[in-house]
Amino acid sequence: MFPFFEGVLLGSTLAVLFGPALFSLLQTSVHRGSKAGVLFALGIIGSDITIVMLCYMGVTQLLMNERNYLFLGLLSGIIMIIFGLITYSRKVHGLDSSNGMKDKMPGPLTFLLKGYFLNIANPFIWVFWISLMVGISANYDQDKPAILAFFSGALVTILATDFAKVAIANRIKKFLTVAIMTWVNRIVGIILCFFGVVLIARVCFNF
Repeated sequence: MFPFFEGVLLGSTLAVLFGPALFSLLQTSVHRGSKAGVLFALGIIGSDITIVMLCYMGVTQLLMNERNYLFLGLLSGIIMIIFGLITYSRKVHGLDSSNGMKDKMPGPLTFLLKGYFLNIANPFIWVFWISLMVGISANYDQDKPAILAFFSGALVTILATDFAKVAIANRIKKFLTVAIMTWVNRIVGIILCFFGVVLIARVCFNF
């Protein structure tokens, strides 16, 4: 179960990353209610699952060639470090809860699809999951149960924390100052850089 708990650790790190999907999730929960927030969160995790599945099918084929093993493993770690640096330096804006949204409540499918397409349209999400899939597949030597356990841990944790955010959205919005969000992004960026270094070290050791 060790890969599962590694996935949980990564999922916990991603859970506090202040990106477009998180802001939209909080705004939807605050302005439209918990039900809308839950549907939005399901859309986000649905897109993550889609990307992970597509990445796994593509990465599995690439790693069939052992000559690609070291190169792709190193590349995934480097991309993870770059992603961490971008996260560290990313500027954030306060959560605006005073836009007076009084219009008609959209249908449930609207929130589901909004969460799905907002997340899947973010190129950084693709880069992140692709690089992570390469690194994890290489680290676990294409051990399918271990890979499945890792990503299951990550995705379950992301979904659980998104539900938690929906539940406490109205309480935490007043605490989400720009300063706090900036420092959280910096901490997450450092953790992601560390994760990238670990991936590189593991690939080199296994190779």
